[in-house]
Amino acid sequence: MQKFSYSDRGLALTKSFEGLHLGSYQDCAGNWTIGYGHAGPSVLPGQCISEPEAEKLLEADLAEAVACVNHAVQAVISQGQFDAMVDFCFNAGRGNFVQSTLLRKLNSGDFQGAAAQFALWVHAGGEVVAGLLRRRNAEAAMFVA
Repeated sequence: MQKFSYSDRGLALTKSFEGLHLGSYQDCAGNWTIGYGHAGPSVLPGQCISEPEAEKLLEADLAEAVACVNHAVQAVISQGQFDAMVDFCFNAGRGNFVQSTLLRKLNSGDFQGAAAQFALWVHAGGEVVAGLLRRRNAEAAMFVA
């Protein structure tokens, strides 16, 4: 089984789509979020953090996504494929990633089918979200490169 680390290219992708928010806000799904897309019960309305705190939260969140992808992927993949899946896992959630058709297709060797799955994960609240559409297109492009 391969074990990857998240590359600088992958990190740049995640940061570019998340953006840095030092004050808490509700994301397109209504979740309280802060820093570079950190969400969860510890994020409260009106909360503020520093940039170093945001970096630390991102590092911890990405470590969980990296571990999840490294554990779940059985196929031999490239760094670009790994990075695309880590960004997807970070954004869509570990539970969604491990239960996804994207992962099933990848592990069965259907790389083209797996790449096509990114385009299906563009909804929040039942609506297509332009930012998610752009993000999934970027992940798919990284996956097939």
